[in-house]
Amino acid sequence: MPKAKSKIQISNKRATFDYELLETFTAGIVLVGTEIKSIRAGKASLQDSYCYFSGKELYVKGMNIAQYFWGSWGQHEPARDRKLLLEKRELRHLAQAVKTKGQTIVAVKLFVAENGYAKLVIALARGKKEYDKRQSIKENDIRREMGL
Repeated sequence: MPKAKSKIQISNKRATFDYELLETFTAGIVLVGTEIKSIRAGKASLQDSYCYFSGKELYVKGMNIAQYFWGSWGQHEPARDRKLLLEKRELRHLAQAVKTKGQTIVAVKLFVAENGYAKLVIALARGKKEYDKRQSIKENDIRREMGL
């Protein structure tokens, strides 16, 4: 019998507004203890989260996973940096791309895959200028009016 689709999808709505997303990647996350239970309960936030390289490893900073309510002495640190799991060629590609001026890696969406593992969708992004943001607002307003 196939597993049901996961309803856990935590997104960073501000990322699509502030950045122009160039490429997206799906990465695994190294979690400890009660973090996965908190994610399954929907108690995570990607607000102001971004990725950085430490050596040849990629970490996400600013991702907040709330402490698990039923956890006891084995609680995790809510705002710690978490290691991301990608293939070597993807890591090399991202490391090379981040060296160019104006590009960064932002966390876009957090979800639980069908196999039960937490996955993070990250994107190589370029910051938008103020006039680009106004254009995005205008396009969203037009789409909203067309739907009504």
